[in-house]
Amino acid sequence: MKKIMTKLMALVLTGLLLVTHVQAAEILIKGKAYLDVESGQWQSPAEILVKGDLIESINPQTLPDGVEVVDLSDQYLIPGLMDMHTHLDLDFEGGFDHIITKEGAANGALRAAKNAEKTLMAGFTTVRNIGTVHITDELIDVALAEAIVNGWVKGPDVIPAGHMITILGGHGDLTLGLSENLVEQSPINGIVSGVDEAIKAVRYQIKNGAKVIKIHATAGVLSLEDSVGAQQLSNAEMKAIIEEAARHHIKVAAHAHGTAGIIEAIKAGVASIEHGSLLDEEGMKLMKKHGVYLVPTSGLIDSMKDSMDKIDPKMAAKAAYVLPLAQENLSKAIDMGVPIALGTDAPLIPHGQNALELSAMMARGMTAAEAIRSATVNTADLLGLKDRGQIKVGMRADIIATDTDALENIKALESVNFVMKKGLVYKK
Repeated sequence: MKKIMTKLMALVLTGLLLVTHVQAAEILIKGKAYLDVESGQWQSPAEILVKGDLIESINPQTLPDGVEVVDLSDQYLIPGLMDMHTHLDLDFEGGFDHIITKEGAANGALRAAKNAEKTLMAGFTTVRNIGTVHITDELIDVALAEAIVNGWVKGPDVIPAGHMITILGGHGDLTLGLSENLVEQSPINGIVSGVDEAIKAVRYQIKNGAKVIKIHATAGVLSLEDSVGAQQLSNAEMKAIIEEAARHHIKVAAHAHGTAGIIEAIKAGVASIEHGSLLDEEGMKLMKKHGVYLVPTSGLIDSMKDSMDKIDPKMAAKAAYVLPLAQENLSKAIDMGVPIALGTDAPLIPHGQNALELSAMMARGMTAAEAIRSATVNTADLLGLKDRGQIKVGMRADIIATDTDALENIKALESVNFVMKKGLVYKK
């Protein structure tokens, strides 16, 4: 990670990654209306006074001297959106092999910085980066998160996972399909066999800055194992990972397509199920009982359809089988009231087009208000962050704006005009 940070700093010093933004001591944002996401209703008047990184007041009777006014009186104000499943160090062009096998950690960090800026400018002010996807010991997403906090690059707040934790030869083993003599993976890279290695993998990620742990409870789609849904990490390995993470007050997200693996991950204590393609009624009931979020990544099937002829035939066959079932089961989960948080699996939905997921979830049965809640208050709850997700006094000033009413047309959120994160204006 030190090498990545050094390279990023060098680029900053040469001006290649110069961050510019607008900040005043106090800013008054004048909007047409602002969204109360809990009620799903527009509120007006909509004059939001921002002091530092917080919302100081709404519709104040008096204004401080020297306040900067941002006139958005013809626009609708919404809390900054959040995406719970991104891979910022990846781009998708029918596959990832050219990145995984040919790109080092430093280039991966720069790719991640590029995609982070796209994501922020699309109105997403907080994301979970749910796994570094490069063959390296270094945690690219941790370096990115630190660079954003330090103001070196533009991007959303990044909650980094470090390396995904998976079995040897499993979905997250980035050397699967490569020569067995080429690269040796270890718990440092998240590749484990047995409880002891699983605990070591967790400790390495947390030691080096991970703020969430990502596990692969089951096989996956865009990897070369035969099954898409077979359980991979054992019950004992999952339990050990979750217990170790909990000692550090860190939550665990579980990639899980298959029914058995989903249920065992829920029983082991994960905070979220990613994808949940073959989620059944038993799993849905367990998720409701234990407050486990589904992060469905439903929109990627639409984004990937033009690339299906470019991906490996084994992967294409798995996608053709499981993704339509995932959409059907998401509709059932919505009807049953399973907690749902937005996640795109970007770059499978391209970085900067994350809001496409909102339309996808509405197509499976959500209302516009429910879809927006999935990207604001629900995501904040999943992260355990009480300072964002709503336009309220005392909350973080994460605010975006659209020309048209997103409750009437959710696609308004696919082209936001204004982005403020922590009181800083990045787009207007």
